[in-house]
Amino acid sequence: MNNNFGDRLSARSRSLRSFVLAAIVAVGLSHGISYGADASGAAASDIAPPSSSPLAPASDAAQDRTPTAEDIATVLNVRFHIGLQESLKIGHAVLNAAKRDTISPLLLLAVIAVESNFDRFAVSVVGAKGLMQVLPSQHRDRVQRTADLTDAGINVSIGSAILHDYIEASDGDVHDALARYSGGARGYARRVTDRMNVIKTAFSNTAHNNAFASPAALKY
Repeated sequence: MNNNFGDRLSARSRSLRSFVLAAIVAVGLSHGISYGADASGAAASDIAPPSSSPLAPASDAAQDRTPTAEDIATVLNVRFHIGLQESLKIGHAVLNAAKRDTISPLLLLAVIAVESNFDRFAVSVVGAKGLMQVLPSQHRDRVQRTADLTDAGINVSIGSAILHDYIEASDGDVHDALARYSGGARGYARRVTDRMNVIKTAFSNTAHNNAFASPAALKY
């Protein structure tokens, strides 16, 4: 656990309020997104109106509003009942991948929520593994034979890189990129959007209810 975690509790409510405001502006599924047909067959209404691109370089102001790993950990712990140490690992993994791939951490968290509900040991019927349900047989170029896909850092790093590649291949169309990521699952982008809204609300409610007042408020 981060030794500074307790020292940051009193300041976190203010930082999360700023982050939630930034998230509403900065984490739409894409600016100028196209709503053409994709492999999922999902309708254009599956995606909420976009605000800005998750691949666009963040401004200095936006970077100031980026949540810390502890912010993410608290929300995952309170809202999704994930152990605090496990949540911290996910928070660090998400922020590292989001920074490297210039993707909103909120988008990555939403994909994780849909894919595995934050269970790093999740395995699908077709062999997809971990938080972002990486399928080794489809991504041999990224998944080394010795890779531990139950490790939060490794799994999120690979999953984020795959999603980034799909977004670039789709010319910034995140709707299409998510359809590719899901293997064409119908309504997948809508589900990701829904989870983004749940996570944003959880950040907002946690700040509003002053849930950071004491470590006792956190569930381990």
